[in-house]
Amino acid sequence: MANQHSTSIALRFSDFDLYGHANNAIYFTYLENARINLFKDVFQELTARGIFIVVVRAECDYKIPIVPNDTVVVSGWISRMGTTSFDLEYQIHDNAGKIFAAAKTTMVCFDTLQKRPTTVPDCVKSLA
Repeated sequence: MANQHSTSIALRFSDFDLYGHANNAIYFTYLENARINLFKDVFQELTARGIFIVVVRAECDYKIPIVPNDTVVVSGWISRMGTTSFDLEYQIHDNAGKIFAAAKTTMVCFDTLQKRPTTVPDCVKSLA
């Protein structure tokens, strides 16, 4: 878990379903918040160059439910670096030993001008 980045998540009433726990789909919003936090310093530079970082695969293993009074943190790190893609792994937890879920997204760097995948930029590699 080299270069792990953590993001605290503010739970909202709308995150919860009739069962009183966070709906499974909202976990992906939590992952998105963590990705935005991780890439916030490079998004503007890459967007100006016409390079987007897009999700091409997302998976989540749910361990225990998140309930309204839980503290939620998403920790993420780059676990694999390819030529045009990389994997981000995440742990959704409470910072005190409780693990709610483990997840992974595969990201592709996409050149919007050329309309095709492009090499992972050095600014992204430096986050690994």
